[in-house]
Amino acid sequence: MRLIVLLLCIVLVGNLAPIQAQNKPLNKEYAKVASQIMGTALVEGEAYEKLEYLSDSIGNRLTGSAQLNQAIQWAVNAMKADGLENVHTEAAKVPHWVRGQESAEIITPAKHKLNILGLGGTIGTSLDGITAEVVVVRSFDELDKLGEAVKGKIVLFNSPMRKDIPTGQAYGEAVRYRGNGAIRAAKYGAVAALVRSVTTVSLNTPHTGAMRYDDNIPKIPAAAVTIENAELMQRLFVRGEKIVVNLKLGAQILPDTESANVIGEIRGSEKPDEVIVVGGHLDSWDVGTGSNDDGAGCVISMEAVRTIARLKLRPKRTIRVVLFTNEENGLYGAVAYGNTHKQEFDKHIVAIEADSGGTRPLGFSFKGSDSAFALIQEISPLLRNLRSDNVERSQGSPGADISVITDAGVPGLGLRNDSTHYFDVHHTDADTFEKMDRTDLALNVATMAIMLYVLADMPQALPR
Repeated sequence: MRLIVLLLCIVLVGNLAPIQAQNKPLNKEYAKVASQIMGTALVEGEAYEKLEYLSDSIGNRLTGSAQLNQAIQWAVNAMKADGLENVHTEAAKVPHWVRGQESAEIITPAKHKLNILGLGGTIGTSLDGITAEVVVVRSFDELDKLGEAVKGKIVLFNSPMRKDIPTGQAYGEAVRYRGNGAIRAAKYGAVAALVRSVTTVSLNTPHTGAMRYDDNIPKIPAAAVTIENAELMQRLFVRGEKIVVNLKLGAQILPDTESANVIGEIRGSEKPDEVIVVGGHLDSWDVGTGSNDDGAGCVISMEAVRTIARLKLRPKRTIRVVLFTNEENGLYGAVAYGNTHKQEFDKHIVAIEADSGGTRPLGFSFKGSDSAFALIQEISPLLRNLRSDNVERSQGSPGADISVITDAGVPGLGLRNDSTHYFDVHHTDADTFEKMDRTDLALNVATMAIMLYVLADMPQALPR
């Protein structure tokens, strides 16, 4: 009898073993492969070399430029060389704005050259420029109180980016003036808008970025000035001195042109129709070399997938790299991806974006259900040795380009980086390759590759 009971116990334990294995935490199940990915990414990675070439040999990549077209072809060739499958481009119609020559100067009360950058999408001025008195406001509320007193004048929005709140929140508050300043000023009859650069640190360096117009309100030229220039005019204005500025912008808005997203894949071994999207945006502003924003995110995404391919790992689901065009001034690449693939969104398991620079990774921001968040937290200990295991809830989409996907209900992740100095060079001539660190880039690649592989291979798909 004892022998029979013992045999029954052995059979029962044997039958329970697969169930227990299925319940094994993801960070335990994938510990060995995570270690392999980490080692390969840190020792054999090519992110630094890729970004060096993209930055130095191609340069900045404004939508509609020859450089962006060159970068698109470079990315296609690089993905093919990395062994990715189904490498191709997908067309996207995009805006074509050209900066042209630009300058600004305070004429009265004393001559001061202003360092400016026209805001992306601004109209130009005449060859002689606009010469007008400047009114300085700290907020839209101050502008509203002045009302039509700004008619015929240039409005300067001198709204500092705060240092006492989280960086993302501070950026969101300050960037409103860049995006909507020209509309709000033109409503009261202003002839141009100047906006304090969106940064907390400046060495008299202007920061550009996208602005908007309202078809129901006259369009006026708009440019960013440096913190130093904004504070100079603030002091003069407070003292009651009349400030007169001459502003010249040679910007042109040309007809829309053709561009493309670049796509490459590792096809899934068991569920190839289920897709994990990862990517960044290949375009940049026409200043600096776009190394931080977002050349780094592109090469991190490319290298993460190359690392998985190099190890000959083939996860159950398809991993799809998407390098989006036209993030900076319109998200037309993201919209084009949505239009092409929206019928497949029910098979999109998760979308991941890298667009916060190439500095040390901290972890991920996440948008999705509580059950999906629990699984992400189960994976995150695999990143502990990289010190990138922090996962936080995101209030909105964790990435601009993937917002088209996450708005359809697909869970989203955004790679988070140390942002201490991100906005020091954001959208400036200072966004160049020298700011990049080889080790930091490799840590980002390892972080992304581990998260990607586990999400693509784990037994159950990330729930919605």
